[in-house]
Amino acid sequence: MIIWIASYPKSGNTWLRSLISSYFFTDDGFFDFKLLKNIPSYPSPPFFEKYPDKFDKPEATAKYWINEQERINKNNNKLIFLKTHNALCKINGCSFTDTKNSLGAVHIIRDPRNVISSISNHYQIDLDEALKFMKTPNNAIFVKKDQRYLGFNALFSWSSNNKSWSECQKFPILTIKYEDLEKETFETFKKVFEFIKKVSKLKEDFNQKKAEMAIENCNFEKLQKLEKEKGFYEAISKKNSSEKIKFFNLGNKNNYRDLLNKNLLDEMNLFYKDELKKYDYNF
Repeated sequence: MIIWIASYPKSGNTWLRSLISSYFFTDDGFFDFKLLKNIPSYPSPPFFEKYPDKFDKPEATAKYWINEQERINKNNNKLIFLKTHNALCKINGCSFTDTKNSLGAVHIIRDPRNVISSISNHYQIDLDEALKFMKTPNNAIFVKKDQRYLGFNALFSWSSNNKSWSECQKFPILTIKYEDLEKETFETFKKVFEFIKKVSKLKEDFNQKKAEMAIENCNFEKLQKLEKEKGFYEAISKKNSSEKIKFFNLGNKNNYRDLLNKNLLDEMNLFYKDELKKYDYNF
C-alpha cells in the first residue's frame, strides 16, 4: 500500500524524497537523481495515458485516481512511496485516495513567507502574483499533452492544502516542518523512518550510518552541484526558452526577512496569522 510524501509545491518535497530514496532504495545511502523515479509524482500524465477518454477538462482524470492506486497496489508487496502536491480532497465526488490504498502520509510544511519566493521563481511570476497563487481557493496545476489534460493536481490554497493533510483522520499522518528538517536533519529524518516503519510494519531497525550517508549526499550544496553538472529532469524551462530554471535555487538563503518588502510581509503575517501560530513560526 501507498505512503504519500505530501506537500504544497516548493515546500521541501524533493529534498525529503531524496533522503527517503537514498535510504530505502540503495545499499549505502549514496544519492543520484535517478533514485527519485522510485517515488514518482502522482497524479501525473504517465498514470493516465492508457485510458481512451478525451480528458478535455483539466479535472477529468480525477475519476481514475482510485483505479490507478488499486492498480499500483495490486500484487505489490513492496513499500510504495508516491509524491503528491494534491490536496486530500474530492473532485466531482471522486476522492483523491482512501484507506484501502493508503497506509499513511509524511506531510511536509514550510513557512509560507519562504514558500512565496520559491513559487515566484519556479512559476516565473512576481511576488504579488505568487501570493495570489497561494491564496486562490480552487487553484490547480495541470499538464496538457496531445490535446488531453493528463496531469491534474488540485492544489487549492496553501492553507487548505496543508490543512487537508495535517488534519486527516482517515489514516496516519506525520507532519514535519521543513525548518526542522533543515536544522535537525538527522533527528527529523529518524522520525520519518520510525513513522514509515510503524505504518508499514517494517522489521528492520534504523540504520544510523546509512542515514548519515544519505543526509550527507542530499545536502543542498550537493544537490545544487549535481543539478549544475548533470541537470535535473524535473526542472522546468523558462518561458519562451529551452533554458531550465534552477530547481535548487536559494537553499538557506531563501529568507523572507531579506526577500519580502514590509507591506507584503505585513499582509502575509496577517493573512496566515493562525497557521504561523499553529506551527510556531516567528512573526
